[in-house]
Amino acid sequence: MYFEQFYLGCLAHASYMLASEGEAVIVDPQRDVEIYLEAGKKQNVKIRHIFETHLHADFVSGHKELAALTGATIYIGEAAGATFPHVAVTDGFELHAGRIRIDGLETPGHTPESICLVITDEEKSQNPWAVLTGDTLFIGDVGRPDLSKTHSPQELAGLLYDSLHNKLMTLPNGVLVYPAHGAGSLCGRNMRAERSSTIGTERLTNYALQIKSRDEFIKQMTSNLPARPDYFLEDAAINRAGATSLADLPKLKPIAAQELTAMLNDGAVALDVRPNEEFAARHVPGSINIALSGQFASWAGAVLGLSARVVVIADTPEQVEEARLRLARVGIENLARYLDGGPARWEHDGFPVQSLPQITVNELESRRRADDLRVLDVRRESEWESGHIHGAEWYPLDRFKASLPPLEYDKTIAVHCKGGYRSVIACSMLQRAGYKNVINVIGGFDAWQQANLPVERGAPAVVGA
Repeated sequence: MYFEQFYLGCLAHASYMLASEGEAVIVDPQRDVEIYLEAGKKQNVKIRHIFETHLHADFVSGHKELAALTGATIYIGEAAGATFPHVAVTDGFELHAGRIRIDGLETPGHTPESICLVITDEEKSQNPWAVLTGDTLFIGDVGRPDLSKTHSPQELAGLLYDSLHNKLMTLPNGVLVYPAHGAGSLCGRNMRAERSSTIGTERLTNYALQIKSRDEFIKQMTSNLPARPDYFLEDAAINRAGATSLADLPKLKPIAAQELTAMLNDGAVALDVRPNEEFAARHVPGSINIALSGQFASWAGAVLGLSARVVVIADTPEQVEEARLRLARVGIENLARYLDGGPARWEHDGFPVQSLPQITVNELESRRRADDLRVLDVRRESEWESGHIHGAEWYPLDRFKASLPPLEYDKTIAVHCKGGYRSVIACSMLQRAGYKNVINVIGGFDAWQQANLPVERGAPAVVGA
């Protein structure tokens, strides 16, 4: 049996290829499907089967395009209500691909239609080798239960408990666990960095599996959930019907500075994808910086939304094309323009630029004691609870799209996150909203701790609470 995990760091997403005797299976494909076609050619196998473990909410899947290109059959949980041609997977489902046997398990909880796939390599053994768990069981975590329009979080959490204990935890300890996401994904809360595990390891170390009471499990799984991005339900709807081919998207066109100004006045969003340092040095006023270096696509979906009219600002054509692809992976397709020549051309043509002041953590420590300065922490709640700066106020970046933190426009606001990526996004959004005295903290809380500056722990002091 051939087995490969494809990991897309921008979305913390894992997809898989299994193959035997010339027949290949793809599980949870990303939207740009060329990597699977290339892998198939390299292994001299034909893609015959495509599985979706559920209707993904955090990215747009390429299952429909991949099926059109290969003639493969798509399989998905019966409760998905999928409108594309497919085979419904229920308990008792079995498929053979060469010497590989795939047994389907209905494992509702993260979503009503979630399934897991038990893999047996019959060339070596009749015992299960691995289970592809989708978003039901992660490494160190389980799927969030608040992504359904038809079930309450409490109902899904109860179903998730049953799926974990009555199905997945009945598998032998040595069975490998391969989930659809890793650390950083918004589909869970406390995922570890590893990209695989075993049933036995998760049984002993996964906090969610240590909760023995179903009622207590429901309570903990539905408490203090990170904000659910608006685009999650939209992506699930796209995946239910199947996305259009990437080749069908319109080509990007360059625009001059004057046209960009008109578009911004008409409600378009200028998305600067350059590194944080370059954005801080100079940028188009009112632009939002989400650097390509981090989890660009996830944060673009979370803070912009799928309906935003986006104009890309970058230094090179390669950056523009990369941004286009990665935005399409989360369903942001309403962009057909980019600023010709980037910020350099903008400035050369006589248009004003803006900068973002930055300070080190040592400068922050001095200024927060002497100045009338507010410290804004935009990390997630679990990060705050593990340690934070004394006197800081908490308002996670996840909430910025719904509403910005209620801060005084005349106050100096020093913004930090863990390492500096999210804080620049937050700063750019605050600047865009008219805040004049916004400062980014270089290196974030990581740098604060490395400088051995004082750390506090406790409940968040929420801005505006």
